[in-house]
Amino acid sequence: MKFKRTERIGAIVKILSDNPNKIYTLSYFTETFNAAKSTISEDLLVVKNVFEKLQLGKVITISGAAGGVKYIPKTSIQENQNFLMELCEKISSQDRILSGRFLYLIDLIYDPTVVAKIGKIFASNIDYSEADYVVTMETKGIPMALMTAKAMNLPLVIIRKDIKVSEGPTLSMTYVTGYNSKVESMSLPRKAIKPGSKVILIDDFMRGGGTIKGMTQLMQEFGAEVIGTGVFITTSIPENKLVEDYISLIEIDTRENEIVVKPNLKTFKDEYRTEDVVDTTLDNVADDEIDE
Repeated sequence: MKFKRTERIGAIVKILSDNPNKIYTLSYFTETFNAAKSTISEDLLVVKNVFEKLQLGKVITISGAAGGVKYIPKTSIQENQNFLMELCEKISSQDRILSGRFLYLIDLIYDPTVVAKIGKIFASNIDYSEADYVVTMETKGIPMALMTAKAMNLPLVIIRKDIKVSEGPTLSMTYVTGYNSKVESMSLPRKAIKPGSKVILIDDFMRGGGTIKGMTQLMQEFGAEVIGTGVFITTSIPENKLVEDYISLIEIDTRENEIVVKPNLKTFKDEYRTEDVVDTTLDNVADDEIDE
């Protein structure tokens, strides 16, 4: 079957964007579309130029016998700013304060559109070129970690709070939370991560950094190295976290009678820095009453 050029280009865009960081050989496309390599090369050049002009990501070619072409998700500066500012406005809504003075975030954390975008932002700003796994802690961190793993084309590993019999021999350890010094436990199957692996940690919320520190220590027990960390939301208090070298997308600054929600772009590369802030006042909400 012969395909028109517009049909080939449309299909190539679909295949590459649905499978980020996966290498496709020219032979794959020539066989799929019954076209010459020179024709496919021209199609790929068009796709590459369009993606770059519209800042939709990068299409790169890889030389050599095992080479080909792959799509790398890449979010633009303006796109990130608009997305994170919109999230900050939603989080700042006063109707998110629940009885018991908890901050409601579940609808955002489990929104496929939101977490897919979060995954792309993490993939755009964390160097995962040598990573073997994306690792997260159950349960609210799973959706965004899964989308990050998809964008990076890496397997996802989930650390459990309880031992699952179906997962075989498991390594368990205790850790101390960074906020209220509460002792918690986490476990991971022995077969989940190979010794010598390099991992990316993803979590939904960080106050003191105790959970991330515990995850890092657990990786050390497996002989794995943490080479990058991404967190959706962090609090400004306490200022000194138990971990360093992490990317946080949104920062919540709690004070006596107000909460300031802003994109935490200062943790990104220099070109992502901005002074934009979303403010809102929440009456009678104390520092220790803002939670997940």
